[in-house]
Amino acid sequence: MMRVSHLRVSLVYWTSPVYTFFHSEPNIEYVHGHWSHLFKCATKGCKKRVHQFLDTGDAKSTGNLRKHVKAATETKNVTEAHATVVQSILETGSIQTSFNCKGKGKVTYSHCQHTKTETCAEIVCWVSENIQPFEIVKDHGFQCLMKTGHPENYIPLPATVSHDV
Repeated sequence: MMRVSHLRVSLVYWTSPVYTFFHSEPNIEYVHGHWSHLFKCATKGCKKRVHQFLDTGDAKSTGNLRKHVKAATETKNVTEAHATVVQSILETGSIQTSFNCKGKGKVTYSHCQHTKTETCAEIVCWVSENIQPFEIVKDHGFQCLMKTGHPENYIPLPATVSHDV
């Protein structure tokens, strides 16, 4: 129980964009006499796990997480990588333009979870472009699709969607 409450408290302080590149709830492990959060990379096909030790002077440091993201995304700046993806989505309304593969030309999708604002914007665009009723966000099937794998995902109310259209 203490481990779960510690994780909930920690989630409040995780505001760096680097956390979006990892699964939203890390494991808590005891490694070589030290407690740590074990973050699993959310990039498709990446099996890397990164420790963030909790009982050291730099317990809130994201250096090792950033190091992995820089290597995995081949970028120098995590904030820049995150901003580029988000900006592209906001400009075009399509996540596809941010993730075109260079190899086979297939389109892949972001492994980063949307913020509340981004989720709302995507749903508003989808409802508008596909002429869906605002109440679709209350549909059991829609909720199941949106929350599978990420039950904490935010889904706006129909009134919010209608207001933002």
